[in-house]
Amino acid sequence: MTSFPWLTVLWAVPILGAAVVILLPAPMRAAAKWIALVVSIAVLAITALLAVQFDPGGEQYQFVEAHRWIPSFGTGYILGLDGIALAIVALTAVLVPLLLVAGWNDVSDEGAWGGRSTHAYFALTLAVEGMVIMSLVSLDVLLFYVFFEAMLIPMYFLIGGFGGAGRSKAAVKFLLYNLFGGLIMLAAVIGLYVVTAGSDAFEAGTFDFRQIVAAVSSGDFVVNPAVMNLLFLGFMFAFAIKAPLWPFHRWLPDAAVEATPASAVLMMAIMDKVGTFGMLRYCLQLFPDSATYFRPLIITLAVIGIVYGAIVAIGQTDVMRLIAYTSISHFGFIILGIFAMTSQGQSGSTLYMVNHGLSTAALFLIAGFLVSRQGSRLIESYGGVQKVAPVLAGTFLVSGLATLSLPGLAPFISEFLVLIGTFTRYPVFAVVAATALVLSAVYILWMYQRMMTGPVKDGNERLRDLVPREVLVVAPLIALLIGLGVYPKPALDVINPAVTHTLTTIDQPDPVAPIAEGPMR
Repeated sequence: MTSFPWLTVLWAVPILGAAVVILLPAPMRAAAKWIALVVSIAVLAITALLAVQFDPGGEQYQFVEAHRWIPSFGTGYILGLDGIALAIVALTAVLVPLLLVAGWNDVSDEGAWGGRSTHAYFALTLAVEGMVIMSLVSLDVLLFYVFFEAMLIPMYFLIGGFGGAGRSKAAVKFLLYNLFGGLIMLAAVIGLYVVTAGSDAFEAGTFDFRQIVAAVSSGDFVVNPAVMNLLFLGFMFAFAIKAPLWPFHRWLPDAAVEATPASAVLMMAIMDKVGTFGMLRYCLQLFPDSATYFRPLIITLAVIGIVYGAIVAIGQTDVMRLIAYTSISHFGFIILGIFAMTSQGQSGSTLYMVNHGLSTAALFLIAGFLVSRQGSRLIESYGGVQKVAPVLAGTFLVSGLATLSLPGLAPFISEFLVLIGTFTRYPVFAVVAATALVLSAVYILWMYQRMMTGPVKDGNERLRDLVPREVLVVAPLIALLIGLGVYPKPALDVINPAVTHTLTTIDQPDPVAPIAEGPMR
């Protein structure tokens, strides 16, 4: 099993699938869709095979592939999979086929792309999937950076080439923000190579992630703290934009609203997770002292983002923009758990990445199905939908309750772990973050009340309920939200050993609870 290049196959299949789809003759629109769907299902099958073969108690990185790439630059083609990456790869592999089915009829071939819009849309989606997977399994810093930046290009065309009237402006804003972050990170990547080249811990400059982390952890790689702080900030800045962390979030609401619902979910639920994944893997393990130094600042920004996103969501009149702002709040929780640097916090954050992907996908796609029927994103345009489309309203309610972290649904477990893990080290921040529980109940339940309950508003009498294709998209998401809410153990069994290894590497043991003195009564 380990001798076969499974990780190369995993990321190459969607990339090659994208090439095949885009090269199909223009009239073969149906074939383009079906080939893309089959390719995405093949990725899911490979991921399932890797998940079954993955040993949580074994080596930290499994299915490792290591080959020479550019020896003169100290960079190699090095791939490996740990429990944290496996969780996000699995999320990606599950969501992409559902997003392709959800966006099955979203694209018109009139005008743009020379009659090949369908080909382009499905090929670009597969390209994003392949690049995200590659960034998750890369164990070479330069290789990671290449794909971290490359995924912006297909995502830019998905936003700018399809979607709403303001898509061009939103796509440019998305690209400029992320390219600027990537430019700063490039300087940090080069700086990391320079300091490794000048260190006695290495024979020459290197981008080998495992080698650098081992030297940092053992104390052999010693660099001026001010230099390491600058390098940390370079990485962190790029990840904070992509995640996004307040106040670097300004590009997200516009991009999410103007993209097609399926593309918006691809961006928020999958691509943006590479930002939080990068914080957990690169910022913490390459620069543990700097991460600890800047921890109070980052946690403060995360908590502000949690509360800010929830409050702004309450005031939205556009249902899609409201859901986009909830993601800003949820990303704050993920980043809070990462930088609390406790086992519960980081396990909760990793599980939160998965659960947020599922809940946001369900809520955003169902809202997109509703908007496509009525033609308006305004909340006030709806009312009484549950009377004419009960399945749509019911699944929307379950997805909304998952978003507000109702016990019994998947996000509750992850949010609870983040708050408990944060409370053991920063109780005040945990208490402030917990106010979002109330705020999220306000924006979700108020939105549901205005849109789904009460008398049927004029123009909504003939709204169709979910059709079989849409049920095929929503049902697996609801099932996963309930399944992981009731029984999260399989996911946590994979995540926990990787988190423990990360905390051991950065020398951050869990805080010890004080034991009350005196005789037991």
